[in-house]
Amino acid sequence: MIRPAIALLAAVGLTLTALPASAQNASQISQVRRGASCPGCNLFQGDFSGLERGGLNLSGARIRQADISLSVMNRTNFRRADLRDVEAYGAVLSSSNFSGADMTNASFVGTYLEGAAFAGAKLNGTNLSGAQLSRATGLTQSQLNQACGDENTVLPSGLRIPAC
Repeated sequence: MIRPAIALLAAVGLTLTALPASAQNASQISQVRRGASCPGCNLFQGDFSGLERGGLNLSGARIRQADISLSVMNRTNFRRADLRDVEAYGAVLSSSNFSGADMTNASFVGTYLEGAAFAGAKLNGTNLSGAQLSRATGLTQSQLNQACGDENTVLPSGLRIPAC
């Protein structure tokens, strides 16, 4: 009875090790750093800190665990992008589109998001402390109840955010 179980475990292990890895795509990251749009790209763990590029189309891109801190990326389309665990400290992302994006456990501390769109965005565990969200659209109280902020978080009128 033990031998069939060991054989099954070995077969499962070999199958799992044969699956392709989902590592970052250095070529696509380089393209975005040069200012190219890249919808649907794999930008996993990319370093975009300090990047100054506006109007990019990164819709549907996998940007998970990337660093976009201190970047200026106004009017960028992040629609349906995977932004889980992103570090966006102090970034300027005004008028950007985050509709349908997964921003779970991301840090947008001190981020300027004036006029950004958030319809259907997942904000579970997102830290918005000190973020500027005035004139943001599509934000609901239900979304914000899943996120956290502080006394310096600026929200559209009538909305509140739990403290971190």
